[in-house]
Amino acid sequence: MRQLFAIAAAAGFIAASAQAGPGPDEDQLEIDGLKIVTEVKAPDDHPLDVIYSGWRFRTDETQSLQMDDFENPAMVAVEYGIELWDTPAGTSNKSCADCHGDVEDMAGLKAITPKWDEAAGAPLTLEDLVNRSIKEHQGGEGWKWESAEMLAMTALIGMQSRGMPVNVQSDGPMADWVEKGKDLYYTRVGQLDMSCANCHEDNNGQYIRADHLSQGNTNGFPTYRFKWQGLGSLHRRFSGCMKNIRAQPFKRGSDEFTALEIYLATRGAGLGVESPSVRN
Repeated sequence: MRQLFAIAAAAGFIAASAQAGPGPDEDQLEIDGLKIVTEVKAPDDHPLDVIYSGWRFRTDETQSLQMDDFENPAMVAVEYGIELWDTPAGTSNKSCADCHGDVEDMAGLKAITPKWDEAAGAPLTLEDLVNRSIKEHQGGEGWKWESAEMLAMTALIGMQSRGMPVNVQSDGPMADWVEKGKDLYYTRVGQLDMSCANCHEDNNGQYIRADHLSQGNTNGFPTYRFKWQGLGSLHRRFSGCMKNIRAQPFKRGSDEFTALEIYLATRGAGLGVESPSVRN
């Protein structure tokens, strides 16, 4: 571990500090009266004792922004998502509402994605499901992963599951994908020879460039990051992490990133969906 910190510190990546995990008075996230679980006792086979939302590692100011929809900067994208939901598009000239009704009917979807799809013979992320609907029902071409439209729509749909526990399938055909994601999580890569676990499992709560390392749970995505000055997807965050350790990132929507998303969802099972969250 000392060698790991020496290498990382030399690259300006991690600065060792006193442990600064989530405090006992920060365990309740409440938005418009909705209480969202940010702490779950881990099952016996989990590598951590307690599972914490990334919200718990943020400053008071950042936490407050997420707790107030009027102040949450991601809500601008949600408003755009509402417009997109109701706007006819594609060769069919149909809107999302024409087929799916009120967006509130999407409640629960974010909590169980990625989900196995028999027709595709593969798990589909929320982004995959959005693009399939655009292509099949609207006759459109689909949106790019990090486009303003895709981020707005996934934020809007994700918001409908706020407070619901993350509950992605881990058995049956999903079991192989969980294992693939787990392998990726623990595999060292890049010039810094680091894995996801080195930061988010071994050193969560330590300082990283004047910020605290979280456990890397994914219940808040898409998320508004101050660093990005905008909303971003989970796969963008994966890509950024890999670049930080001088590794070549996989593509957004790749099997590798999808598998990692599935594993992290099962790893953070029980945390409440926070989409769209606010992070540093």
